[in-house]
Amino acid sequence: MSLLFDARPLREFPAFRRLWAGSALSSIGSQMTNLAVIAQVYDLTHSSVAVAGLGLILAVSMVSLGLFGGSVADAVDRRKLVLITTTGFAIVAALFAVQAFFDFRQLWLLYLLAGVQSVLIAAGAPARRTFLSRLLPPERVSAGVALEQLSFHASMSAGPALAGILIGIGGPQLCYVVDFVSFLGAFYGLTGLDPMPPREGVARPGVAAVVEGLRFIRRTPVLAGAFLADLSATTLGMPIALFPAINAEKFGGAPQTLGLLMASLAIGGFIGSAFSGPAHRVRKQGRAMLWTVTVWGAGIAGFALTDTLWLGVLLLATAGAADTISVIFRATAVQLETPDHLRGRVTAVDFVIGAGGPEIGNVRAGAVAAFTSATVSAATGGLATVLGVLVIRLTLPAFSRYEAKLEER
Repeated sequence: MSLLFDARPLREFPAFRRLWAGSALSSIGSQMTNLAVIAQVYDLTHSSVAVAGLGLILAVSMVSLGLFGGSVADAVDRRKLVLITTTGFAIVAALFAVQAFFDFRQLWLLYLLAGVQSVLIAAGAPARRTFLSRLLPPERVSAGVALEQLSFHASMSAGPALAGILIGIGGPQLCYVVDFVSFLGAFYGLTGLDPMPPREGVARPGVAAVVEGLRFIRRTPVLAGAFLADLSATTLGMPIALFPAINAEKFGGAPQTLGLLMASLAIGGFIGSAFSGPAHRVRKQGRAMLWTVTVWGAGIAGFALTDTLWLGVLLLATAGAADTISVIFRATAVQLETPDHLRGRVTAVDFVIGAGGPEIGNVRAGAVAAFTSATVSAATGGLATVLGVLVIRLTLPAFSRYEAKLEER
C-alpha cells in the first residue's frame, strides 16, 4: 500500500496538470501577500484586534457574497467567471505594491484593498472549485483533491517563509510585486481550459437558488456533518490572528519567526497531503473526520501552552496535517455527491465555511485575546474545538457512521 499521494491525474489529464501548476505558482504569491498585509497592519497598530479586523472584513464579504457566487457559478460559463476575477486579483496586488512603495501607512487603505480582494474571492472561488469534476473522472477525483491540497499547502509553506525573508530584506512591497508576477501562472492554467457553460437546467442566480443548494445539503447527512465539523475547527480553534502577539511574547518577535509560525500549519498540511495515499482507502470517513478535527483542536491547545519554538512548530504542523486529511474527505464528498447543476452552490457553501470560518475564528481569537491574552485565547479555542466534536458526534450519529464508497484498485 503506497503512502504517497496518487499522481495519476497529473500524468493522465493535461488540462488538469496545467491548471494545477499555474494555480500552485499563483498561490505562492497570494500567500506572500497575506503575510505582508498582516505584518503591515501589526506594524501600524501593534494590536491583535486590528489584525483580527482583516479577518472580519474577509469574513463579512465571504459569508455575505460567497453563497451568491455559487448561484452565479451555476448559471454562467465558470471558466470565464474565474478569468475575470483573476484579472481583478492581479490589479489588487499591484495596488498593494503601490501603497507599500510610497509608504502611505494608512490602515483604512489596507482594509479597503483586503475587502476588494475578499469580494473577488467570493465571486470566483465557488466556480473554480467545480473545475475538478469537469476535468477528472469520478475515480480520480479524490486523488485530484489530494493534489490540490498538496499544492495549496506547499504554497502556504513556501509563501509565508519567503515573505518573512523578503520583508526583512526590503519590506512588504517586495511580496506584493512577487504576487503580481505570479498571476502569470494562474492565467497559464486557465487559458488552457475549454469553456465550462452549465450542463443542465440553469437556475436564476439569487436567494431562491441559494436556498435550493442549502436544502440539498440539509438532506445529505455526510455534507451537513462535514461542514459542521469544519466550522467547529475553524470558528473555535483558528489561531492565526494570535501569531504576531505570541511571536512577540514568546519567540522574540522577528519577522522570520512569524513567517515560520505562519508556515507551520501549511507544512503539516503539505506532509498530510503528500502522504495521503491511505486516506483514499479509509471507509469510515465520517468518524475519521471527527478524529482529525479532534487532533487539530488538541494541537492548537498544545501550541498555546508551550514556550519552546520547535515544539510549538511541531504541534502546529500536526494540527495542519490532520486538517488536510479532513479536507480531502470533505471535498471529495462535495464533488461526488452533488449533481452538476447544484455543484456551484454546494461548493460555495464549502468555500464560505472553509474560507469564512477561519476569518470568523480569527476575529474570535483576537477578541478573546483583548480581554485575556493571546495564550489563553489559543488554548481555550483548541479545547472548545474538541468539545465541539463531541457535540457533533452525539447529535449527528448518521454522520459518524458514514462510510465512503471506495475506488477499486
